[in-house]
Amino acid sequence: MKIVVVGPGALGCLLAASIKNRTREDVWLFDNMPERAKKISENGIKVEGVSGQFTARVNTASSAKDIGVCDLVILCVKSYSTEEACRDIKELVGTSTSVLTLQNGIGNVQIMNDQFGAEKVMAGVTNHGATLLGIGHVRHAGKADTTIGRADGRVLGAIREVANVLSKAGFETKISKDIESVIWSKLIINAGINALTAVTRLNNGALVEYDECRQVMRCAVQEAVRLVKRKRIKLSYDDPIQKVESVCRATASNVSSMLQDVLNRKKTEIDFINGAIVRQAKALAIPTPINEVLTNLVKTIESSYEKQLREK
Repeated sequence: MKIVVVGPGALGCLLAASIKNRTREDVWLFDNMPERAKKISENGIKVEGVSGQFTARVNTASSAKDIGVCDLVILCVKSYSTEEACRDIKELVGTSTSVLTLQNGIGNVQIMNDQFGAEKVMAGVTNHGATLLGIGHVRHAGKADTTIGRADGRVLGAIREVANVLSKAGFETKISKDIESVIWSKLIINAGINALTAVTRLNNGALVEYDECRQVMRCAVQEAVRLVKRKRIKLSYDDPIQKVESVCRATASNVSSMLQDVLNRKKTEIDFINGAIVRQAKALAIPTPINEVLTNLVKTIESSYEKQLREK
């Protein structure tokens, strides 16, 4: 199988290196920045952490023409780059290509459906923790479950093949007939954790150590749950607040992806997490004041990057 991982961030690098290291598949990494792609191609991807320490030599390209049509494309770019990435990789997608998203937030599947057609699109979530330490250098911070599925709920041969490859690569993968439930279940966890870490600069575990912070988290989760109930989406856990707090404890030392973005003065995925909750709730006349405040605070932090650099 010819596989292209799109995006050289923490998850993209970890996934490409793991597939290359543990399977015999033809693995490529797509990076739209030629200089960075060249460096990764020359030096390989260095992985350290819970999956061990190794370097994987992965074919890397910044042009879809240099790769050609493949069997599987895995999108690991930030959600705000999904539309641009889909345009960049059109030449990778042939009549029998599957396109899988393992991104955070909601809205990515619809963008991919519009670009490639729903029959090619698979959606999924992974709870593996990864931190980008430098170009092509990633720390595998923690292993967890990965789930994929199709919006129509069908379990076809292609999706079984994808799940098998991911599992061989160390990403133990389940197939769900209700992937929307899985995506929203993760979204609520992210909504309770990510923005709060970005605002407070705390690791995941510290969020539940302070009563005031814990209260904000609970309110943000409760607002999101009201939206999910109105949309009649079934979550994969019974007690959302207990679930979010248990994730905080289980990933206590983890630096969330949104906090990593803020610390590196990068754009965050806030519009596809808390911001998406605010937008969808507003359309249904559901108040979400805590999620709105968290969204505005993170956007304020983003807007302040340039000023912070000037003052240094």
